[in-house]
Amino acid sequence: MPPYDLDHRLVVGVASSALFDLSTSQRVFDEQGIDAYRAYQDRYRDRMLRPGVAFEFVQRLLSLNDLSPAAGDPLVEVFILSKNDPSTGLRVMSSVAAHGLPISRAIFTQGVAPYAYIPALNISLFLSGDAGDVRTATTLGHPAGQVLGSAAVGRGASSGPTAHRTSGARVARGDAPVAVEPAVEAAAMGDATADISEESTVDAEVGELRVAFDFDGVLADDSAERIFQSGGLEQFHQYESARKITEHHAGPILPFLRALSTIQRREEQRVAEDPGYRPRVRVSIVTARSAPSHERAVNTLRSWGVTVNDAFFLGGADKGRVLRVLRPHIFFDDQRGHLDPVAREVASVLVPYGVTNEVAPPAPDAPALVPAG
Repeated sequence: MPPYDLDHRLVVGVASSALFDLSTSQRVFDEQGIDAYRAYQDRYRDRMLRPGVAFEFVQRLLSLNDLSPAAGDPLVEVFILSKNDPSTGLRVMSSVAAHGLPISRAIFTQGVAPYAYIPALNISLFLSGDAGDVRTATTLGHPAGQVLGSAAVGRGASSGPTAHRTSGARVARGDAPVAVEPAVEAAAMGDATADISEESTVDAEVGELRVAFDFDGVLADDSAERIFQSGGLEQFHQYESARKITEHHAGPILPFLRALSTIQRREEQRVAEDPGYRPRVRVSIVTARSAPSHERAVNTLRSWGVTVNDAFFLGGADKGRVLRVLRPHIFFDDQRGHLDPVAREVASVLVPYGVTNEVAPPAPDAPALVPAG
């Protein structure tokens, strides 16, 4: 039997800290150590972890596999990439199954960041809650992002401006009732979201997938951003206008957009076969650029051969005003100042790349902590 081919799929690697809310587990680890953490995970192995920041995005992305030409040939593959050891990872996989997520592949590397496996698995996007892991992965040239926060924020995401256009597909969650980590235990650990109810899980209806990207430092490299930082807005516009037909160099998250565009093309084929089908993937650019620098961005997107449905050239206006209406299921930006104001409402991912994220290296004797994710 030939090996399972990963080269022609959209492959996402997600840490357990991005997929699930591990705030309580992390607190056990930080305050009581690794042995208590292992005992805690064993004690609640059959208790379903609550959705994390990237949960709804992953759920909706996987639902696009109904576009696959054959049941055993999915367009999307998701790997769990976790620093848990295999034993404590049992709870993660148990929660994956309890939530009805069709994820069967996982890598557990005890205490060691798993980003080295990103190229080997053809992963076009790695999401984690661990800032250090993501920064290192990005420095190595891997497409990575840090989810901000722990708990899912997508309660109202289905109410975006185009959500009515799709009916979606129901995700199975299993035939038997599923136990959730007891509220009393979570409360004892100081978890602010300890009141568990059916509404605290993500919406079962999976329809449109809305993905929003900043442009510079995310899809494109930071060369233009460096001009802005050093010379100001006027010099930036002059620089970009003189290069309006020159393609930007790729940024760290472009591999994911390119892979996502292959699914958009499959949706176009589906529309040709079935005029009643409504495309579900919607891609938006939300950028501080404005005219005349918008022209090079648009020309670059066209030269890359990617599909973008919406572009918001805001010229420094508050991105949050647009994001609260657009309500993407995930938003990528390279500046925390754009993400922090909306992180409780929109699943937000920091891409720690380029001039806006340059920091002094840590002291060589700085202690290395191993978080739970």
